[in-house]
Amino acid sequence: MKKRFNNSFFRTAFLFLLTICFLFFWETCRKAEVVVPSPPETEIINVTETIHGVEIVDPYRWLEDQESPETREWIRVQNEYTDSILNSLSGREKLKELASSFIKIDAMGMPREMGGRYFFFKRRADQELYVIYMRKGLEGEDEVLIDPHPMSEDRTTSVGISGISKDGRMLAYSVRKGGEDEVEIKFMDVDSRKDLPDSLTPDKSGLYYTRHFSDKGPRVYYHKMGTQTTEDRLIFGEEYGPEMILFEELSENGHWLVITVLYGSSADKTEIYLKDISVDGPIFPVVKDIDARFFGTMAGNTLFLQTNWEAPNSKLIAVDPEKPAIKNWREIIPESDAVMEGFSAAGGKLFVSYLKDVKSIVIEFEPDGIEFEPDGTRIGEISFPTIGTVSGVYGKWDSSEAFFLYTSFHIPTTIYRYDVANKTQKVWSKINVPIDSDKYEVKQVWFESKDGTRVPMFVVHAKDIRLDGSHPAFLTGYGGFNASSTPGFSAQAAAWIKKGGVYAVANLRGGGEFGEEWHRAGMLQNKQNVFDDFIAAAEYLIENGYTKPEKLAIRGGSNGGLLVGAAMVQRPDLFGAVICTYPLLDMVRYHMFLVARYWVPEYGSSENPEQFKYLYAYSPYHNVKKGTDYPAVLFITGDADTRVAPLHARKMAAMMQAETGSDKPVIIRYHTKAGHSGGQPVSQQIDDLTDSLSFLFWQLEGKF
Repeated sequence: MKKRFNNSFFRTAFLFLLTICFLFFWETCRKAEVVVPSPPETEIINVTETIHGVEIVDPYRWLEDQESPETREWIRVQNEYTDSILNSLSGREKLKELASSFIKIDAMGMPREMGGRYFFFKRRADQELYVIYMRKGLEGEDEVLIDPHPMSEDRTTSVGISGISKDGRMLAYSVRKGGEDEVEIKFMDVDSRKDLPDSLTPDKSGLYYTRHFSDKGPRVYYHKMGTQTTEDRLIFGEEYGPEMILFEELSENGHWLVITVLYGSSADKTEIYLKDISVDGPIFPVVKDIDARFFGTMAGNTLFLQTNWEAPNSKLIAVDPEKPAIKNWREIIPESDAVMEGFSAAGGKLFVSYLKDVKSIVIEFEPDGIEFEPDGTRIGEISFPTIGTVSGVYGKWDSSEAFFLYTSFHIPTTIYRYDVANKTQKVWSKINVPIDSDKYEVKQVWFESKDGTRVPMFVVHAKDIRLDGSHPAFLTGYGGFNASSTPGFSAQAAAWIKKGGVYAVANLRGGGEFGEEWHRAGMLQNKQNVFDDFIAAAEYLIENGYTKPEKLAIRGGSNGGLLVGAAMVQRPDLFGAVICTYPLLDMVRYHMFLVARYWVPEYGSSENPEQFKYLYAYSPYHNVKKGTDYPAVLFITGDADTRVAPLHARKMAAMMQAETGSDKPVIIRYHTKAGHSGGQPVSQQIDDLTDSLSFLFWQLEGKF
């Protein structure tokens, strides 16, 4: 019996080991399906400088010159390298079909009504770009006004609605080439469907507009229709330099011009000016010399101001332009424990958007002429039972209708028309996509960051998921500029959860989810808190059985690109793959390029000795360590990014290809016509999502 027992034992043990070896071999073969060649070598030309006593060596500064023949050749070779890898992945066609099912769909944008005409965007499933339409009355036919498809052979020129005359007979529309921030403004006579000779929100005689000069700064001009732009009259802005941001808005009744001046993108200080254009009155200040954020809009003859002045969660103030002194201001909606995100005036009511524990609600308030109750009169609330986002309330003060949209990660964006007088709503448009929303759930979880701060996160997945750590997970976030990350439908999220993955969005410090204090806890010298929060979010997903490090992907763009870049170099062991898009990565030199000077109030500048210390300490480009086993990385950027200089991604890709100690790929997808502001046709969006999904499932699953 003893001998038989031993033989059985060894036979079982042998079969077990054989099985383990087979599984290991099979997994290895799956992951090795694509043989990753060594990346192209990038020439090292060291530039050494000393900043505040610290010697810094930059080996890839030559890649900052975007138009040099050497950089253009580097881009060409890198794109070929990326193509050779991604195009060889099996299963791409199935993923492309999946991406197409969520992107190649009929879609419609928020309507704007003027003179009984509704103007909006619409794109049919068989079209590459959004087309501007008009509908005469609610039940009218949809008529094409501006079709951008003939404007460029490669479908990279897009259009937008910039303004509509009060009678709905003149349209100002923007033309954007690629993804550039800059646009050209043109005008159309809606009845004749002909463009006017003016090429610059209009009325029939002229318009006010803001132009930003890289050397002088922003300026407000008046353009008289039918004249040359060289004859435009400068009316405001000469005292401001290029570090300022300025924009103007004409009131709905055409009487008041509201000019807003921001002291940098963080808007720690704002100035508001008014001009009564009905009598060509003087420009006079309403807000000046107050260190706080103000945003205002005119409704009738009242200026409403949302501000965090003595109210970190924001409050609403009413100002009579005839008596603009601070002593005459009236607080009509006070600060509450919820964060006031924004407001709009429609149908003689005020619709105020709030975040309560990062959950979206819209509350309707009742005015009495321009005299409000001390705390406003709350009428009702627009909300939905499922965790999602209610936003975009749009309407006119003298109209009885308003529009708003609702969305969530697993619920396609739906636009509702709200009858203000009757308090009824019905669907204006809904995106139809192949997703069974009832199969998925959105949860809000809370985790503890490094310093003990409790941070929330949205997690979406199939309802019947098993928390055994076996699922590919996708974590993203932003954490900056007072911007809040709330649930919203995207092809990326929908495709991910349909493939059985877990999708998570962390509400990091630096955002606006909990007001100005939350924002300040993640800016300037506190920026490391943002990265700590994100790392803690990843640890939560792993510790609670949603995934494991080798199956966890992170993605971020712009300031979010800085986020994932910093997280990657600080905790490379936590992640299996990284997608870093249009990012900031060289934080020692970022402020020297394009419009980045606007962001100094948010990040700081290396020109300041104290700010240099923390910028250099977390700057991803300067903290790549040779021989470290970094995760797989896909950088995405493009020539037409005129907001975040593409040099960040170029330099970082070169650095990581040379320094990583792992055998995981580091590749860059470099678009020669796309940029920060989109401008991509549907086919390009599908290709990009296919690239991303292919890359991630290859690295996290070894299969598709």
